[in-house]
Amino acid sequence: MVTRREWLGIAMGAGAAVALNGRSLRAMLPSRLDLLTRAIPGTTERIPVVGLGSSATFAQVARTQDVTAVREVLSKMVELGGTVFDTAPGYGASEEVAGRLAQELGIADKLFWATKLNVAHGGSADPAAAREQVETSFRRIGRPVIDLIQVHNMGAPSVQLPILREYKQQGRVRYIGITTTSEEQYPQIIEVMRNEDIDFIGIDYAVDNREAEQTILPLARERGLGVLAYAPFGRTRLWTRVAGRQVPDWAREFDANTWAQFFLKFVISNPDITAATPATSQARNIEDNLGGAVGRLPDAATRQRMIEYVDALPAA
Repeated sequence: MVTRREWLGIAMGAGAAVALNGRSLRAMLPSRLDLLTRAIPGTTERIPVVGLGSSATFAQVARTQDVTAVREVLSKMVELGGTVFDTAPGYGASEEVAGRLAQELGIADKLFWATKLNVAHGGSADPAAAREQVETSFRRIGRPVIDLIQVHNMGAPSVQLPILREYKQQGRVRYIGITTTSEEQYPQIIEVMRNEDIDFIGIDYAVDNREAEQTILPLARERGLGVLAYAPFGRTRLWTRVAGRQVPDWAREFDANTWAQFFLKFVISNPDITAATPATSQARNIEDNLGGAVGRLPDAATRQRMIEYVDALPAA
């Protein structure tokens, strides 16, 4: 498998366009980007269509003693106009470290905090443990109100969603929802979407992972649900598939100068997606990612061209 960092090394070593060079990309970016935003369904509140996730490499760095890199990522995201930060107690030290760093940087109130709840084991969950996990999230994040808490990975929704609903009724949580990145759980999340009073879902979605388009995304539109798109790079899968290749020239028609922007613009050009939250532990990558929320988006015909291009690449 090829990671994004390895792909950048391959591309730069092969003489890829200067836009792929981290230092050159930083020099080209203004201090704050004019990011595309999208309204949270049923509200007038708008959030940037690209944010930051904290699984994968972010979580790996957060577990170490030197968290300088993730401090720089959080700082750079806010500097450039980003707000959406997706985390979870299940992402190791990510929630705790991000909460501490955001408070130290004075940016905690500038972020749209999206965290999660899951204390389920074997299909059941202890309500007291669930409430304690939520309270721990409040202590870590250091805010009296959390923007969004979702039941993580379909963990006992019949137990944990009512608890989140209590927090929302108390005014301590603004939005609630549920997530999965497992196709095996799609039937269950569809059932929750149809029958529960929620505000958001989180789902895996990428140019080469479009199963959610069949039922989940249309249902989210019908039900007026916000959607956070996870794994927009297919974790490392898409980086493996484009290893050694330059972004096609026609990507400039929708202002995609890098592969990250190509992949992200596909995801966010689906109007049912509220925001994509790719994880990274590198400041240059958050700059690149947020560049995907700037400028034109591909239309339906171009999206089909993107699908055909990626589908023709070697499998990961």
